[in-house]
Amino acid sequence: MLRTEWLDGLARVVRYLRGDHAFAQLIRFALVGGSSNIAYVLLFMVMSGSGPLVANISGSIVSTVIANELHRQLTFRAAGRVGWFTAQWEGGGLALIGLLISTAALAGLEFWAPGLGEVAQAGAVIAIMAVVGGMRFLALRGFVF
Repeated sequence: MLRTEWLDGLARVVRYLRGDHAFAQLIRFALVGGSSNIAYVLLFMVMSGSGPLVANISGSIVSTVIANELHRQLTFRAAGRVGWFTAQWEGGGLALIGLLISTAALAGLEFWAPGLGEVAQAGAVIAIMAVVGGMRFLALRGFVF
């Protein structure tokens, strides 16, 4: 009996996460982001022999393309409405804007709070990335997909 209830509960959660509710899309967005970060790290490690700059650029481009396609297909289920190129162009542009915003925010943090310790800096980076990620989610959901 307990196993059946557990499986029924799991089935409800899976149905909810497959829905088109904003929260379900946000969870899928975070899962895709985590997956693309793993792809970035793996490619960075493979390309590290070419130098950190080449590895970073390669990892960033490939992981962004992967994330945009997964968002188009899975997160927002927009494959029928939005073409591959449009998703890459607009999603890539948003990723670039997010990079500029996060870089500016981190530069501002260094300027206005130069003595922050490592833990505070890490917390600030997490907060900045969360805000940028949230803005990217809203922009993708509202304008791209």
